[in-house]
Amino acid sequence: MKALIADDEPHLAQDLRRRLEKLWPDLHIASVVHDGIAAAAALGEIRPDVAFLDIRMPGLNGLDAARSATDDCRVVFVTAFDDHAVQAFEMAAADYLLKPVSDERLAHCVERLQKHRSTAASDAQLSRLQQLLATPARPEPLRWLRVQVGQRVRMVAVDEVCYFRSADKYTTVLTRDAELLLRTPLKDLIVQIDADAFWQVHRGTLVNAKQIVSAQRDLLGKVSLNLRDRPEKVAVSRTYAHLFRQM
Repeated sequence: MKALIADDEPHLAQDLRRRLEKLWPDLHIASVVHDGIAAAAALGEIRPDVAFLDIRMPGLNGLDAARSATDDCRVVFVTAFDDHAVQAFEMAAADYLLKPVSDERLAHCVERLQKHRSTAASDAQLSRLQQLLATPARPEPLRWLRVQVGQRVRMVAVDEVCYFRSADKYTTVLTRDAELLLRTPLKDLIVQIDADAFWQVHRGTLVNAKQIVSAQRDLLGKVSLNLRDRPEKVAVSRTYAHLFRQM
């Protein structure tokens, strides 16, 4: 049996791979990818028997990527958010794993997959999964920011933000003509922002995709972005450099 792992956090993807190889030696990990677009492509090209898909990934979320899975591919959703949608996935998908995944929970998942590996999903399961994939699994993305400026509260449209930069416990909001300080950590802001509109390019940087004019690589292989409305270049970490690899 072939498997695909998709998680935008490489260390978590590799940890899952290591643990699966130990629990299920006969399972062949055919590919490990780190964004939703690559996951969708791998699902169509590799045609894995099992796919472990993170739900929140840049480019395309795991729910949309799962549309590319074949009918006999058993999809296991991986998420850090235990909400009502996750409970529904348990009825439609092969399984779901809640981060951080315990050894006992992963072993139970593997046992379930092994037990049913030769059984095709029922029509009712497929119908339910298609319904879930067509339904947004996350709350409406944040549209406005309330930023304290002196004694005033300034309203900033998220669409007007060029990029967000982590500033310890706060976040710097950079628009075309201003740098504002938002009293919310970037890690808390990320889950509220539309992942298709804002791409994480560094552990501490979230960029408006519409602002990206070009990406360039220097002699050392480091990637940086040129933005439409900001003069400075934005650095891309090696973890996210694959997002700008030439197709």
